[in-house]
Amino acid sequence: MTAGLIKKAGRAPSPRAAKLNILSPKRNKRLQTGWEGFFPYYAGYPELFARELLQSAKLPHGAVVLDPWNGSGTTTYAASTLGFSSMGIDLNPVMIIVARARLLPSSEADHLRPLAATILLHSRATPPTLAEDDPLLGWFEPGVAAFIRGIEQNIRRSLVGSMTKSPDGVHLDKISGTAATLYVALFAACRRLVAPFKSSNPTWLRVPKSTETKIAVPQITVARYFAENVRGMSAALAAKQDADLLIPDLPRAGECKINLSDTVSMKLAAESIDFVLTSPPYCTRIDYTAATRIELAVLGPLLKTEARALGRQMIGTTQVPGAPIEVSDKWGKTCARFLKALRAHPSKASAGYYYRTHLDYFDKMSRSMERMSTGLKAGGRAVLVVQDSYYKDLHNDLPKIICEMGVQHGLRLSQREDFHLHSMSDINPGRRTYVRPTGATESVLCFIK
Repeated sequence: MTAGLIKKAGRAPSPRAAKLNILSPKRNKRLQTGWEGFFPYYAGYPELFARELLQSAKLPHGAVVLDPWNGSGTTTYAASTLGFSSMGIDLNPVMIIVARARLLPSSEADHLRPLAATILLHSRATPPTLAEDDPLLGWFEPGVAAFIRGIEQNIRRSLVGSMTKSPDGVHLDKISGTAATLYVALFAACRRLVAPFKSSNPTWLRVPKSTETKIAVPQITVARYFAENVRGMSAALAAKQDADLLIPDLPRAGECKINLSDTVSMKLAAESIDFVLTSPPYCTRIDYTAATRIELAVLGPLLKTEARALGRQMIGTTQVPGAPIEVSDKWGKTCARFLKALRAHPSKASAGYYYRTHLDYFDKMSRSMERMSTGLKAGGRAVLVVQDSYYKDLHNDLPKIICEMGVQHGLRLSQREDFHLHSMSDINPGRRTYVRPTGATESVLCFIK
Protein backbone atom coordinates (compact mmCIF):
# COMPACT_ATOMS: atom_id res chain seq x y z
CA MET A 1 0.00 0.00 0.00
CA THR A 2 1.40 3.44 -0.85
CA ALA A 3 0.64 6.94 0.24
CA GLY A 4 -0.55 7.54 -3.29
CA LEU A 5 -3.66 5.49 -2.43
CA ILE A 6 -4.72 8.19 0.03
CA LYS A 7 -6.53 11.12 -1.51
CA LYS A 8 -3.99 13.84 -2.22
CA ALA A 9 -4.31 17.16 -0.46
CA GLY A 10 -4.24 20.65 -1.89
CA ARG A 11 -1.31 23.01 -1.88
CA ALA A 12 1.55 22.10 0.47
CA PRO A 13 2.31 24.42 3.39
CA SER A 14 4.54 27.40 2.68
CA PRO A 15 8.15 27.40 3.92
CA ARG A 16 7.11 30.52 5.84
CA ALA A 17 4.35 28.65 7.66
CA ALA A 18 3.56 29.62 11.25
CA LYS A 19 5.84 28.52 14.07
CA LEU A 20 4.77 25.17 15.49
CA ASN A 21 3.44 24.87 19.03
CA ILE A 22 5.79 22.37 20.66
CA LEU A 23 4.97 20.95 24.09
CA SER A 24 7.25 18.58 25.97
CA PRO A 25 7.41 15.21 24.17
CA LYS A 26 7.95 13.38 27.45
CA ARG A 27 5.22 10.84 28.19
CA ASN A 28 3.06 11.83 31.16
CA LYS A 29 1.29 9.01 33.01
CA ARG A 30 -1.22 11.49 34.43
CA LEU A 31 -2.45 12.17 30.89
CA GLN A 32 -2.81 8.47 30.08
CA THR A 33 -6.33 8.02 31.34
CA GLY A 34 -9.56 6.79 29.79
CA TRP A 35 -9.15 5.36 26.29
CA GLU A 36 -5.52 6.57 26.14
CA GLY A 37 -4.68 4.57 29.25
CA PHE A 38 -5.01 1.29 27.36
CA PHE A 39 -2.05 2.04 25.06
CA PRO A 40 0.89 2.55 27.48
CA TYR A 41 3.57 1.16 25.17
CA TYR A 42 7.13 2.32 25.61
CA ALA A 43 8.67 5.23 23.70
CA GLY A 44 6.94 7.90 21.69
CA TYR A 45 5.25 11.08 22.84
CA PRO A 46 1.86 11.88 24.40
CA GLU A 47 -1.26 12.43 22.33
CA LEU A 48 -1.50 16.04 23.60
CA PHE A 49 1.95 16.79 22.13
CA ALA A 50 0.91 15.44 18.71
CA ARG A 51 -2.48 17.12 18.69
CA GLU A 52 -1.19 20.58 19.67
CA LEU A 53 1.61 20.37 17.13
CA LEU A 54 -0.67 19.27 14.28
CA GLN A 55 -3.24 21.95 15.10
CA SER A 56 -0.57 24.66 15.05
CA ALA A 57 0.68 23.48 11.62
CA LYS A 58 -2.44 24.98 9.95
CA LEU A 59 -2.56 22.14 7.43
CA PRO A 60 -4.88 22.46 4.43
CA HIS A 61 -8.11 20.49 4.16
CA GLY A 62 -7.34 16.94 3.03
CA ALA A 63 -3.71 17.06 4.18
CA VAL A 64 -1.93 13.71 4.56
CA VAL A 65 0.10 13.11 7.75
CA LEU A 66 2.75 10.37 7.89
CA ASP A 67 4.43 8.62 10.80
CA PRO A 68 7.04 6.17 9.43
CA TRP A 69 7.77 4.85 12.95
CA ASN A 70 4.17 4.80 14.07
CA GLY A 71 4.53 2.63 17.18
CA SER A 72 1.33 2.61 19.23
CA GLY A 73 -0.26 5.07 16.81
CA THR A 74 -0.20 8.40 18.62
CA THR A 75 0.35 10.42 15.42
CA THR A 76 -2.27 8.58 13.36
CA TYR A 77 -4.79 8.76 16.20
CA ALA A 78 -4.26 12.51 16.71
CA ALA A 79 -4.35 13.21 12.96
CA SER A 80 -7.53 11.16 12.53
CA THR A 81 -9.35 12.95 15.37
CA LEU A 82 -8.43 16.28 13.76
CA GLY A 83 -9.92 15.16 10.45
CA PHE A 84 -6.67 14.65 8.50
CA SER A 85 -5.85 11.65 6.33
CA SER A 86 -2.90 9.77 7.75
CA MET A 87 -0.56 6.85 7.22
CA GLY A 88 1.30 4.97 9.93
CA ILE A 89 4.12 2.56 9.13
CA ASP A 90 5.74 0.13 11.53
CA LEU A 91 7.77 -3.05 11.24
CA ASN A 92 6.58 -4.59 14.52
CA PRO A 93 3.30 -6.54 14.02
CA VAL A 94 2.34 -5.86 17.65
CA MET A 95 2.37 -2.12 17.01
CA ILE A 96 0.19 -2.58 13.93
CA ILE A 97 -2.43 -4.27 16.11
CA VAL A 98 -2.17 -1.61 18.85
CA ALA A 99 -2.39 1.32 16.41
CA ARG A 100 -5.45 -0.18 14.68
CA ALA A 101 -7.17 -0.78 18.03
CA ARG A 102 -6.57 2.82 19.02
CA LEU A 103 -8.57 3.99 15.99
CA LEU A 104 -11.67 1.96 16.92
CA PRO A 105 -14.75 4.20 16.49
CA SER A 106 -16.61 5.05 19.70
CA SER A 107 -19.76 3.57 18.18
CA GLU A 108 -18.24 0.09 18.62
CA ALA A 109 -18.13 0.37 22.45
CA ASP A 110 -21.31 -1.66 23.00
CA HIS A 111 -20.13 -4.60 20.85
CA LEU A 112 -16.97 -5.47 22.78
CA ARG A 113 -18.32 -7.12 25.93
CA PRO A 114 -20.73 -9.59 24.28
CA LEU A 115 -18.03 -10.52 21.76
CA ALA A 116 -15.56 -11.19 24.57
CA ALA A 117 -18.11 -13.28 26.46
CA THR A 118 -18.74 -15.44 23.38
CA ILE A 119 -15.01 -15.86 22.75
CA LEU A 120 -14.43 -16.97 26.37
CA LEU A 121 -17.35 -19.41 26.17
CA HIS A 122 -15.93 -21.04 23.03
CA SER A 123 -12.42 -21.09 24.53
CA ARG A 124 -13.64 -23.13 27.52
CA ALA A 125 -15.79 -25.44 25.39
CA THR A 126 -13.19 -26.33 22.74
CA PRO A 127 -9.64 -26.06 24.10
CA PRO A 128 -7.04 -26.23 21.31
CA THR A 129 -4.25 -28.73 20.90
CA LEU A 130 -1.14 -26.73 21.71
CA ALA A 131 1.83 -27.01 19.35
CA GLU A 132 5.04 -28.17 21.04
CA ASP A 133 6.86 -25.05 19.89
CA ASP A 134 4.12 -22.57 20.79
CA PRO A 135 5.96 -19.41 21.94
CA LEU A 136 3.58 -18.97 24.90
CA LEU A 137 5.28 -22.01 26.49
CA GLY A 138 8.27 -19.76 27.11
CA TRP A 139 6.40 -18.21 30.04
CA PHE A 140 3.37 -20.38 30.85
CA GLU A 141 2.71 -23.92 31.95
CA PRO A 142 1.01 -25.95 29.15
CA GLY A 143 -2.52 -25.69 30.55
CA VAL A 144 -2.35 -21.91 30.89
CA ALA A 145 -0.67 -21.51 27.50
CA ALA A 146 -3.38 -23.64 25.86
CA PHE A 147 -6.19 -21.54 27.36
CA ILE A 148 -4.55 -18.27 26.24
CA ARG A 149 -4.04 -19.76 22.77
CA GLY A 150 -7.71 -20.77 22.79
CA ILE A 151 -8.77 -17.16 23.41
CA GLU A 152 -6.45 -15.94 20.66
CA GLN A 153 -7.67 -18.64 18.29
CA ASN A 154 -11.30 -17.72 18.88
CA ILE A 155 -10.61 -14.00 18.33
CA ARG A 156 -9.07 -15.06 15.02
CA ARG A 157 -11.91 -17.39 14.05
CA SER A 158 -14.64 -14.91 15.00
CA LEU A 159 -13.20 -11.63 13.75
CA VAL A 160 -10.44 -12.23 11.21
CA GLY A 161 -12.19 -12.74 7.88
CA SER A 162 -11.30 -13.58 4.30
CA MET A 163 -10.23 -10.01 3.50
CA THR A 164 -7.47 -10.33 6.10
CA LYS A 165 -6.45 -13.92 5.36
CA SER A 166 -4.67 -15.07 2.21
CA PRO A 167 -2.71 -18.16 1.09
CA ASP A 168 0.54 -16.56 2.31
CA GLY A 169 -0.79 -15.79 5.81
CA VAL A 170 -2.70 -13.19 7.78
CA HIS A 171 -2.30 -9.55 6.76
CA LEU A 172 -2.26 -7.78 10.12
CA ASP A 173 -2.44 -4.35 8.51
CA LYS A 174 -5.96 -5.27 7.30
CA ILE A 175 -7.26 -6.57 10.62
CA SER A 176 -10.45 -4.93 11.91
CA GLY A 177 -10.37 -2.43 14.75
CA THR A 178 -12.65 -4.68 16.82
CA ALA A 179 -10.36 -7.71 16.44
CA ALA A 180 -7.33 -5.52 17.20
CA THR A 181 -8.99 -4.19 20.37
CA LEU A 182 -9.67 -7.70 21.69
CA TYR A 183 -6.06 -8.65 20.91
CA VAL A 184 -4.88 -5.62 22.93
CA ALA A 185 -7.08 -6.76 25.83
CA LEU A 186 -5.41 -10.19 25.64
CA PHE A 187 -1.96 -8.58 25.39
CA ALA A 188 -2.63 -6.65 28.60
CA ALA A 189 -3.87 -9.78 30.40
CA CYS A 190 -0.72 -11.70 29.44
CA ARG A 191 1.54 -8.81 30.38
CA ARG A 192 -0.09 -8.73 33.80
CA LEU A 193 0.43 -12.47 34.23
CA VAL A 194 4.15 -12.35 33.32
CA ALA A 195 4.89 -9.38 35.62
CA PRO A 196 7.32 -11.55 37.69
CA PHE A 197 9.63 -11.63 34.66
CA LYS A 198 9.96 -7.87 34.23
CA SER A 199 13.53 -6.60 34.47
CA SER A 200 14.88 -3.34 35.92
CA ASN A 201 14.77 -1.99 32.37
CA PRO A 202 11.07 -1.18 31.78
CA THR A 203 11.40 -2.00 28.08
CA TRP A 204 12.65 -5.53 28.66
CA LEU A 205 10.68 -8.67 29.45
CA ARG A 206 12.97 -11.59 30.09
CA VAL A 207 12.29 -15.22 29.27
CA PRO A 208 12.36 -17.50 32.36
CA LYS A 209 15.44 -19.63 32.87
CA SER A 210 15.10 -23.41 32.66
CA THR A 211 15.41 -23.60 36.46
CA GLU A 212 12.59 -21.10 37.08
CA THR A 213 8.94 -21.97 37.60
CA LYS A 214 6.69 -20.83 34.79
CA ILE A 215 3.34 -19.13 35.27
CA ALA A 216 0.62 -21.51 36.50
CA VAL A 217 -2.74 -19.90 37.28
CA PRO A 218 -6.36 -21.14 37.03
CA GLN A 219 -8.14 -20.55 33.73
CA ILE A 220 -10.63 -18.34 35.53
CA THR A 221 -7.82 -15.90 36.38
CA VAL A 222 -6.83 -15.54 32.73
CA ALA A 223 -10.49 -15.16 31.74
CA ARG A 224 -11.08 -12.56 34.45
CA TYR A 225 -8.08 -10.45 33.42
CA PHE A 226 -9.16 -10.54 29.77
CA ALA A 227 -12.81 -9.73 30.58
CA GLU A 228 -11.80 -6.87 32.92
CA ASN A 229 -9.70 -5.32 30.17
CA VAL A 230 -12.53 -5.56 27.65
CA ARG A 231 -15.01 -4.04 30.12
CA GLY A 232 -12.59 -1.20 30.84
CA MET A 233 -11.98 -0.52 27.16
CA SER A 234 -15.71 -0.61 26.41
CA ALA A 235 -16.46 1.85 29.22
CA ALA A 236 -13.59 4.17 28.20
CA LEU A 237 -14.72 4.16 24.58
CA ALA A 238 -18.33 4.91 25.62
CA ALA A 239 -17.13 7.78 27.82
CA LYS A 240 -15.11 9.12 24.91
CA GLN A 241 -18.22 9.01 22.73
CA ASP A 242 -20.17 11.01 25.35
CA ALA A 243 -17.33 13.55 25.63
CA ASP A 244 -17.15 13.96 21.85
CA LEU A 245 -20.84 14.88 21.75
CA LEU A 246 -20.04 17.96 23.85
CA ILE A 247 -17.46 19.27 21.36
CA PRO A 248 -19.00 21.68 18.84
CA ASP A 249 -18.06 21.18 15.17
CA LEU A 250 -16.06 18.04 15.90
CA PRO A 251 -14.37 17.09 12.61
CA ARG A 252 -15.19 13.79 11.01
CA ALA A 253 -12.42 11.24 11.62
CA GLY A 254 -9.87 11.25 8.81
CA GLU A 255 -9.03 8.22 6.69
CA CYS A 256 -6.11 6.26 8.11
CA LYS A 257 -3.87 3.53 6.69
CA ILE A 258 -1.72 1.44 9.05
CA ASN A 259 0.93 -0.46 7.09
CA LEU A 260 3.29 -3.23 8.15
CA SER A 261 6.54 -2.20 6.48
CA ASP A 262 10.22 -1.42 6.89
CA THR A 263 11.10 2.31 6.67
CA VAL A 264 14.18 1.46 4.62
CA SER A 265 12.01 -0.03 1.87
CA MET A 266 8.66 1.71 2.47
CA LYS A 267 6.80 2.70 -0.69
CA LEU A 268 5.73 6.34 -0.71
CA ALA A 269 4.46 8.09 -3.81
CA ALA A 270 6.68 11.08 -4.63
CA GLU A 271 5.42 14.33 -3.09
CA SER A 272 2.31 12.71 -1.58
CA ILE A 273 2.83 13.69 2.08
CA ASP A 274 2.06 17.12 3.58
CA PHE A 275 3.41 16.59 7.09
CA VAL A 276 5.56 14.04 8.91
CA LEU A 277 5.41 13.66 12.68
CA THR A 278 7.46 10.84 14.13
CA SER A 279 9.98 9.61 16.66
CA PRO A 280 12.52 7.23 15.11
CA PRO A 281 14.20 4.61 17.31
CA TYR A 282 16.88 6.18 19.46
CA CYS A 283 20.48 5.06 19.14
CA THR A 284 20.47 3.57 22.65
CA ARG A 285 20.57 -0.17 21.93
CA ILE A 286 16.95 -0.79 22.89
CA ASP A 287 15.65 -4.04 21.47
CA TYR A 288 12.12 -3.04 20.47
CA THR A 289 11.12 -6.64 19.76
CA ALA A 290 12.23 -7.67 23.28
CA ALA A 291 9.92 -4.95 24.60
CA THR A 292 6.97 -6.76 22.99
CA ARG A 293 8.04 -10.38 23.49
CA ILE A 294 4.85 -11.56 25.17
CA GLU A 295 2.64 -9.86 22.57
CA LEU A 296 4.65 -11.44 19.75
CA ALA A 297 4.14 -14.80 21.47
CA VAL A 298 0.36 -14.23 21.50
CA LEU A 299 0.47 -13.41 17.78
CA GLY A 300 2.78 -16.35 17.01
CA PRO A 301 0.47 -18.27 14.60
CA LEU A 302 -0.23 -15.10 12.60
CA LEU A 303 3.38 -14.03 12.05
CA LYS A 304 5.38 -14.57 8.89
CA THR A 305 8.71 -13.66 10.55
CA GLU A 306 10.05 -15.09 13.81
CA ALA A 307 11.01 -12.64 16.55
CA ARG A 308 14.79 -12.82 16.14
CA ALA A 309 14.64 -12.23 12.38
CA LEU A 310 12.21 -9.37 12.99
CA GLY A 311 14.62 -7.83 15.49
CA ARG A 312 17.44 -7.96 12.96
CA GLN A 313 15.45 -5.76 10.57
CA MET A 314 14.81 -3.08 13.21
CA ILE A 315 16.67 0.22 13.28
CA GLY A 316 18.84 0.03 16.38
CA THR A 317 19.03 -3.77 16.37
CA THR A 318 21.38 -5.33 18.91
CA GLN A 319 22.30 -8.01 16.35
CA VAL A 320 25.41 -7.56 14.22
CA PRO A 321 24.54 -7.02 10.54
CA GLY A 322 25.72 -9.64 8.06
CA ALA A 323 27.00 -7.63 5.09
CA PRO A 324 29.75 -5.03 5.70
CA ILE A 325 28.62 -1.37 5.75
CA GLU A 326 30.75 1.61 4.76
CA VAL A 327 30.47 5.07 6.31
CA SER A 328 28.60 7.37 3.91
CA ASP A 329 29.03 11.10 3.32
CA LYS A 330 25.22 11.30 3.54
CA TRP A 331 25.48 10.64 7.28
CA GLY A 332 27.21 13.98 7.93
CA LYS A 333 30.47 15.06 9.58
CA THR A 334 29.25 14.72 13.18
CA CYS A 335 28.31 11.09 12.59
CA ALA A 336 31.67 10.37 10.92
CA ARG A 337 33.57 11.86 13.89
CA PHE A 338 31.52 9.88 16.40
CA LEU A 339 32.04 6.60 14.54
CA LYS A 340 35.78 7.25 14.26
CA ALA A 341 36.02 7.87 18.02
CA LEU A 342 33.88 4.80 18.78
CA ARG A 343 36.09 2.57 16.63
CA ALA A 344 39.20 3.85 18.42
CA HIS A 345 37.70 3.51 21.92
CA PRO A 346 39.79 1.24 24.17
CA SER A 347 36.82 -0.59 25.73
CA LYS A 348 36.11 -4.19 24.76
CA ALA A 349 34.35 -4.81 21.42
CA SER A 350 34.18 -1.12 20.52
CA ALA A 351 36.01 -1.61 17.22
CA GLY A 352 34.04 -4.75 16.41
CA TYR A 353 30.53 -5.48 17.64
CA TYR A 354 29.54 -1.97 18.78
CA TYR A 355 31.03 -0.26 15.75
CA ARG A 356 29.14 -2.55 13.36
CA THR A 357 25.79 -2.18 15.14
CA HIS A 358 26.15 1.62 15.05
CA LEU A 359 26.98 1.45 11.33
CA ASP A 360 23.78 -0.52 10.84
CA TYR A 361 21.77 2.09 12.75
CA PHE A 362 23.04 5.10 10.79
CA ASP A 363 22.79 3.30 7.46
CA LYS A 364 19.13 2.39 8.05
CA MET A 365 18.33 5.83 9.42
CA SER A 366 19.82 7.64 6.43
CA ARG A 367 18.05 5.43 3.90
CA SER A 368 14.75 5.87 5.77
CA MET A 369 15.12 9.66 5.80
CA GLU A 370 15.83 9.63 2.08
CA ARG A 371 12.54 7.80 1.41
CA MET A 372 10.69 10.07 3.80
CA SER A 373 12.03 13.17 2.04
CA THR A 374 11.07 11.78 -1.38
CA GLY A 375 7.48 11.31 -0.20
CA LEU A 376 7.26 14.82 1.29
CA LYS A 377 5.76 17.60 -0.84
CA ALA A 378 7.79 20.68 -1.70
CA GLY A 379 7.16 23.05 1.19
CA GLY A 380 5.97 20.17 3.38
CA ARG A 381 7.28 19.78 6.92
CA ALA A 382 8.76 16.92 8.91
CA VAL A 383 9.01 16.89 12.71
CA LEU A 384 11.28 14.28 14.31
CA VAL A 385 11.64 13.70 18.06
CA VAL A 386 15.13 12.33 18.79
CA GLN A 387 17.30 11.87 21.87
CA ASP A 388 21.05 12.08 22.41
CA SER A 389 22.94 9.38 24.30
CA TYR A 390 26.42 8.25 25.32
CA TYR A 391 28.56 5.34 24.27
CA LYS A 392 30.76 4.94 27.36
CA ASP A 393 32.13 8.51 27.62
CA LEU A 394 31.49 9.45 23.96
CA HIS A 395 28.60 11.81 23.31
CA ASN A 396 26.35 10.53 20.53
CA ASP A 397 24.74 13.81 19.47
CA LEU A 398 21.91 12.21 17.54
CA PRO A 399 19.89 15.43 17.16
CA LYS A 400 22.82 17.10 15.39
CA ILE A 401 23.46 13.98 13.29
CA ILE A 402 19.80 13.85 12.20
CA CYS A 403 19.93 17.57 11.35
CA GLU A 404 22.94 16.96 9.09
CA MET A 405 21.32 13.89 7.52
CA GLY A 406 18.22 15.95 6.83
CA VAL A 407 20.24 18.54 4.92
CA GLN A 408 21.88 15.75 2.89
CA HIS A 409 18.42 14.54 1.87
CA GLY A 410 16.98 17.91 0.84
CA LEU A 411 15.51 19.15 4.12
CA ARG A 412 16.12 22.44 5.95
CA LEU A 413 15.94 22.81 9.74
CA SER A 414 13.45 25.57 10.58
CA GLN A 415 12.82 25.12 14.31
CA ARG A 416 14.27 23.16 17.22
CA GLU A 417 13.20 22.75 20.85
CA ASP A 418 15.27 20.83 23.42
CA PHE A 419 13.99 19.19 26.62
CA HIS A 420 16.18 17.70 29.37
CA LEU A 421 14.87 14.50 30.91
CA HIS A 422 15.93 11.46 32.89
CA SER A 423 17.51 8.66 30.88
CA MET A 424 17.16 4.90 31.39
CA SER A 425 20.91 4.60 30.77
CA ASP A 426 21.43 6.20 34.19
CA ILE A 427 20.18 3.01 35.87
CA ASN A 428 23.03 1.01 34.30
CA PRO A 429 25.73 0.50 37.00
CA GLY A 430 28.40 0.48 34.26
CA ARG A 431 27.82 4.16 33.47
CA ARG A 432 29.57 5.16 36.74
CA THR A 433 32.85 4.03 35.17
CA TYR A 434 32.75 7.07 32.86
CA VAL A 435 32.40 10.78 33.57
CA ARG A 436 29.37 12.10 31.72
CA PRO A 437 26.25 14.16 32.47
CA THR A 438 23.14 12.50 33.84
CA GLY A 439 19.90 12.46 31.89
CA ALA A 440 19.46 13.10 28.19
CA THR A 441 18.35 15.81 25.79
CA GLU A 442 15.23 15.08 23.79
CA SER A 443 15.04 17.34 20.75
CA VAL A 444 12.06 18.20 18.57
CA LEU A 445 13.53 18.90 15.10
CA CYS A 446 11.32 20.68 12.56
CA PHE A 447 12.36 20.47 8.90
CA ILE A 448 10.95 22.03 5.72
CA LYS A 449 11.49 20.54 2.30
